[in-house]
Amino acid sequence: MAISRIVLLLFVGIAFLWTTTRADLVISKLDRKIDVTKQVVRVTSSFKVENAGPSVESKVLLAFPTHQAKNMAELLASPKNLRVDLVKPQGMPPDLTFYAVQLPKDLSVGETLSFDVLAVFTNSLQPFPEQITQTEAQLVVFQDSAYFLSPYAVKAQSLLIKLPNRNVESFTKLENSKLTDSEIRYGPFENLPSFSYKPIVVHFECKGPFAVAQQLHREIEISHWGNVQVTEHYKLVHAGALNRGGFSRFDYQSRPYASESSSFRHLIARLPPRAHSVYYRDEIGNISTSHLWGNSRKTELVIEPRYPMFGGWRTSFTIGYGLPLKDFLFQSEGRRLLNISFGCPIEDVVVEDLTVKVVLPEGSYDFSSFVPFSAEKRQEVKQSHLDIEGRPVIVLKKSNVVPEHNRPLLVSYRFNNLSLLREPLMLVSGFFLLFITYVALTRIDMSISKSSASYIAQLQWDEVLLPNQPLSNLSRTIKLILKYFKICSFFSGFKVQTTVQRVLGLMNRSLTAHAKLEHSLRDLSHTGDIQSCKAARKVADGVLKELLKELKLASVSLQSSPQAAHICPKVEEMIAKEREIQERLMLKHSAVVDSFEKKHSGREIESRVAVHEQKLATLKHEVAKILEFLDEVC
Repeated sequence: MAISRIVLLLFVGIAFLWTTTRADLVISKLDRKIDVTKQVVRVTSSFKVENAGPSVESKVLLAFPTHQAKNMAELLASPKNLRVDLVKPQGMPPDLTFYAVQLPKDLSVGETLSFDVLAVFTNSLQPFPEQITQTEAQLVVFQDSAYFLSPYAVKAQSLLIKLPNRNVESFTKLENSKLTDSEIRYGPFENLPSFSYKPIVVHFECKGPFAVAQQLHREIEISHWGNVQVTEHYKLVHAGALNRGGFSRFDYQSRPYASESSSFRHLIARLPPRAHSVYYRDEIGNISTSHLWGNSRKTELVIEPRYPMFGGWRTSFTIGYGLPLKDFLFQSEGRRLLNISFGCPIEDVVVEDLTVKVVLPEGSYDFSSFVPFSAEKRQEVKQSHLDIEGRPVIVLKKSNVVPEHNRPLLVSYRFNNLSLLREPLMLVSGFFLLFITYVALTRIDMSISKSSASYIAQLQWDEVLLPNQPLSNLSRTIKLILKYFKICSFFSGFKVQTTVQRVLGLMNRSLTAHAKLEHSLRDLSHTGDIQSCKAARKVADGVLKELLKELKLASVSLQSSPQAAHICPKVEEMIAKEREIQERLMLKHSAVVDSFEKKHSGREIESRVAVHEQKLATLKHEVAKILEFLDEVC
């Protein structure tokens, strides 16, 4: 319905447009290529323009439907990066948005000129159906026109649509259209008048990740001591077809190729070369499922969220890394220039709201920034350790960011080298005052004056309590006895603490054995090797029995110490729960292996182990609480 409305409005305005648009320019040849292999749609158009009018022309108008222009993330003209401006020609309808490409030279009558235009669009691929199950393929719909919507007459034009694969549900068939492998060709079309429009719809399968960063906050902090620290906070969502129904981990692992058709498991971040101190974490903590490798030209970080991302699912995480200062900061004529990438380092990610903060060293002044596209700019101040005035911060914000925006960000500023001594001098002065204060306090006599009334009263009181020498010796003996008991109490407490630490170590080994036993079941779902799974269970069974014996011995040792009276019940309770966990794990393992031997379905296996899973989760939660209590004791 939306396309029909647009077509109607366009054709109603054709007569008016024809009378108001100058026909000095003619497009001799136009070849378009639309790449829909990923969620970002890229349209490359090659123009050959001829001046057929009586006057000199310096610009070429490009027209886009307004609904399409709203999703345009970038518009570039080449060669030589021709300037492209948003314009509003007189007498044009509001349903069209116009851009003017400034030609490198004036085009005289009869002359021709060739140039290319790249238009990048987001939100142009719409999932259809909008909801799919875990194992269904993701299908999308793309809508456009077989004719280029041009305010000029076009002598010859063609269209090529590049698809991600051969799986095409349907596409609009015209007289001269053809589907070959993963490409749809329309045309050539000849002698088309201005504002010709022919709607087409393509319905096809797209497995690419629809990763959208709803918010991305990048902070680039410069330290003149040799490092540039970059911290990136992501709020990510899978913007593809929504996942319908529940999620089955068993089905996901047993049929990974079917599940990956509508989800993604990992993302690749292309970091600058020689990146170091790389970390990847979320709100819970560090995420170990990441891989880093690099060479002299690039560094790649492969990150995996804690769970596979299906349509509509969200996640938040943080990436941080350091960069060598000399690779990105340069000096010239008293100014310092930072040259670093602006956009998102993770490939194929669309950023709805990007904020880039460049934190300059304290004492920087006369600063400015430049990016080769429009962006909102402002300034603020950040307070950090050992700062007095605060550090100036340059803030840049941009929406609808695509990989084409991953271009250089230039920040220029001035800095006095003497300001580098500010923080070291503050530290030296602080420690110096600390030492002087300590020396002064140790040399001051803080005792009460011997001539004061309080001092004389203390002497009289001592004479009353200690009238003779034997009582003084008795007092000294009592003090020695009390000191002995304190020492004994200390060593007894040390023994209890050592035993508790041993218990924690044994439980850590038990948890590792649990994890290996669970891992053998996951390997069974992938390989189907039942014998290897049984062998893993036999090994784990022996290890867990030995650990249970050692835990009992440690419990007996704690019972012999009076200072462990409040700890022993907790340890005995934990040992009992650990014994029950081992029994449940063995029952679950036997159920899964038996189901695989009898070739049961995934739903049958899940129903058999559901009771064990629920009980295991409860027991592990209770054991975790006891471990937290013992850890606090240590």
